[in-house]
Amino acid sequence: MTLEHTEPIDSSAQPGIGELFTPFSLGTLTVPNRFVMAPMTREFSPDGTVTDDVAGYYARRAAAGVGLIITEGVYVSEDSGPSTRVPRLFGEAQLAAWRALVAEVHAAGGRIVPQLWHLGAARGDHADFNPDLPSLSPSGIAPNGAERGRAATLEELARIRDDFARAAAAAREAGFDGVELHGAHGYLLDQFLWAGTNRREDQYGGSLEARLRFPAEVVAAVRAAVGPDFPVIFRFSQWKSGDYGARIAETPEELGTVLRTLADAGVSAFHPSTRRHWEPAFPEPADAAGGEDARLGLAGWTKKLSGLPVITVGSVGLDNEFEVTWQEGGRSGVRGLGELLAQFGRGEFDLVAVGRVLLSDPAWVAKVREGRTEEIRAFSAEDRLHLS
Repeated sequence: MTLEHTEPIDSSAQPGIGELFTPFSLGTLTVPNRFVMAPMTREFSPDGTVTDDVAGYYARRAAAGVGLIITEGVYVSEDSGPSTRVPRLFGEAQLAAWRALVAEVHAAGGRIVPQLWHLGAARGDHADFNPDLPSLSPSGIAPNGAERGRAATLEELARIRDDFARAAAAAREAGFDGVELHGAHGYLLDQFLWAGTNRREDQYGGSLEARLRFPAEVVAAVRAAVGPDFPVIFRFSQWKSGDYGARIAETPEELGTVLRTLADAGVSAFHPSTRRHWEPAFPEPADAAGGEDARLGLAGWTKKLSGLPVITVGSVGLDNEFEVTWQEGGRSGVRGLGELLAQFGRGEFDLVAVGRVLLSDPAWVAKVREGRTEEIRAFSAEDRLHLS
């Protein structure tokens, strides 16, 4: 495949890139460098069980220098999602396979956390996995506004909360180094945060503070299940699948409310998901004079408002957003890291998650470290169809 470099990545010419290869501590977990593998759903796990091929897929990235791996989304319960090929964090065979995978990643020098996932209304009405179970969500409304499944009762919400906590405890028992809660992209926890999918009239709906209550209860239950020092990362986003103008927070003040509530519940670090890490999070000036804050991305605002460790993400190393390259025949050229390094130099994030570049080139981190960036393999949509 011919490389398409739209901006060169020249390690020697970019001051500060060496800082991305310094260790970082997430609580008691030390990550060997600042590079994180972003979670990407692959569906290569028949009957929800990760295979030797999946273990090798992650271990290759760890061996090539990825400091922290966040797995693809992992189901926490029997009604989490529609696919029989998405891995699960329950079941004897499934947990045994995870233990073997974690050991292989550790042997390769990596750290790894699972992303705990419940799709809520996005599970749809025609699931292959446990099709007789209803799809539960705040109000039975999918991110696109369509009716899907039904609103969960208070008893069902308590059970789902406990499912997250049990999955987190199972992850710790399996040897994982932390957990990430998927609260982004229009899935269950995000469906509570966003007014567009949360129309409840009880204690879990209405004001922003009320919409935060269930996600915060999930965080608190997970924290209680794993203890005080185990890293708990929370991934969130403004945008939803199919609605890129959606917002859970219209202003920095509202974002601060979200972050403080979740941090108080037990979050160790935040993973704000954006399509383009370099874009300002709020289109209007953040203060009366505009000022430096006006250019902050979502990661920068999250760092400023929470003070907690932050993972940035969004088309890192690529020249277009992920939707384009997920289409048949889609591809993306290689993008330089100049703006990323500028943001890092300004203290806007602590770790950086990369996704598609690690699908196309497992050795991407090593090539950046060694200055072999002319060897980086450009991303093609075909890269998502196999484990390499």
